[in-house]
Amino acid sequence: MLTHIHIWNFAIVEALDIELESGLSVLTGETGAGKSILLDALGLALGDRADNTVIRHGESRAEISVTFDTSNSKNAEAWLKEHELDSEHECIIRRTVNEKGPSKAFINGKPATVQQLRELAEMLVDLHGQHEHQSLMKADVQQQLLDDYAAHPGLVNKVSSSFKEWNKLNTEFKKLNSAKNEQDHRLDLLRYQVNELESLNIQIGESKKLDVEYKRLSNASQLLQTTEQTLHALEESDKGSISQQLSHFTSELQQLGKTDSKLNDIASLLDNATIQIAEATSELHIYVDNLEMDPQRLSYLDERIGIIHDLARKHQIEPDKLPALFERIQKELDSIENADGHLEQLQKDIIITADAYKRVANKLSKSRINAAKILSTKVSENMQELGMEGGAFEIVLNTHDAESFHANGNEQIEFLVSANPGSPAKSLSKVASGGEISRISLAIQVIAAESTRIPTLIFDEVDVGIGGRVAEIVGLKLKQLAIHRQVICVTHLAQVAALGEHHLQVSKQSDSSTTISQINYLDQPQRVKELARMMGGIEITQQTLSHAEEMLGKVGNS
Repeated sequence: MLTHIHIWNFAIVEALDIELESGLSVLTGETGAGKSILLDALGLALGDRADNTVIRHGESRAEISVTFDTSNSKNAEAWLKEHELDSEHECIIRRTVNEKGPSKAFINGKPATVQQLRELAEMLVDLHGQHEHQSLMKADVQQQLLDDYAAHPGLVNKVSSSFKEWNKLNTEFKKLNSAKNEQDHRLDLLRYQVNELESLNIQIGESKKLDVEYKRLSNASQLLQTTEQTLHALEESDKGSISQQLSHFTSELQQLGKTDSKLNDIASLLDNATIQIAEATSELHIYVDNLEMDPQRLSYLDERIGIIHDLARKHQIEPDKLPALFERIQKELDSIENADGHLEQLQKDIIITADAYKRVANKLSKSRINAAKILSTKVSENMQELGMEGGAFEIVLNTHDAESFHANGNEQIEFLVSANPGSPAKSLSKVASGGEISRISLAIQVIAAESTRIPTLIFDEVDVGIGGRVAEIVGLKLKQLAIHRQVICVTHLAQVAALGEHHLQVSKQSDSSTTISQINYLDQPQRVKELARMMGGIEITQQTLSHAEEMLGKVGNS
């Protein structure tokens, strides 16, 4: 529900704050006072094209901010949550238009795109009249409205899920069948690659192990020479081995430590060094004893590593990735070789899912046909009451090709209207008169009010070209509609305005330098004067005032 509108430096509005409530709110005012400004500002906030000519003269920026209570709008709350813009059952949309540079949009304080504004707006507000937000003109909205009226969400969901299952299998079949037609060349290549990799029989981690072993064997001579030289230096010397010499000096320093304790730490270090050198010497002996000079093994490693690296270069991967490549190619080969069996099974599954889709889609079609007949009759009856005598409303189900499946079912919904007796029925989107569209929309919305998903309905020019009894009926229809939804109506008819629960008046004040438009809430005495003005024109008589009082009193007692 729309709860608040803030307009700043927009057109002839300097600053305006409007609090809105549930039920029926009427907006009146003299011609040229600026009734359309409210709707234009709202349209801008909800994604209309921004033009810097809307900025109030002498200012550099205009701003529109609208606030919605989304607690009863599950679709909008789900959308906000999905886009990480949710905020405790409240949605604040802000749009700024700058004299220089692009306009900016925000949803709950976060930057948003104009497309996001439009998507969200379709779940929150429906404007009926000569405006861009006439969602009733859209085929998907017409279908949604009929489905909501028919109250068969289970069937709609089943059709959608059945279509998805069938489409998934059908897409897989086409992909696999296409691959099968090109498989001969691919099979030859895959078989050759699998045989090549299978013959190599490379193991996971083998490449790195071979590199380490090859490096050691290819440097065996140098390793042996260096380690033997080291052992000779450690063990063979004219003065004895290094360990023996260190032991001798350690012993002497320990004796001297009795005289100067500072030498004890040094003697300890030498003692540790003696132990470590002895351990190193022992390890070197073991290393030399096990060091092999194996030319044949080295030759094998050289050849093996060469083959591995050549094959890796051929496939443009690292050598250690060859085992994974083998597994992947083998799986692809198995898949293609078994494609016929898979295709056969897919065909069976497709037939099963197609039959399931047809069954549930046909049930949905029958439900839609029944609902369309009832809704068409009721809307046509309402049109007679709304000053469109002889007019007729018809819901047509345009059936898709029998061989084609669609997520929304077997047909596309289209609303047709004949506004006058004898006139051919035309698509609702092609009805010329904005007033007729508004009244037809009103007729539909009144009937579908309990099932419609949009919480706020705004009607502009709904009473164009009517008066008297029909005007009162329009007002009563709006009031009936407002039982289930918030309704805002811009009107110039006293019969309609009198039925509003909340009355807002647009007025314009001018001086030599500026013109300002403002909106005021009217109390009971003020409403009497405004209704009298709407009925009596420039000169308001006591009789007109009495008539206005009578109209409001009649509404209050109804």
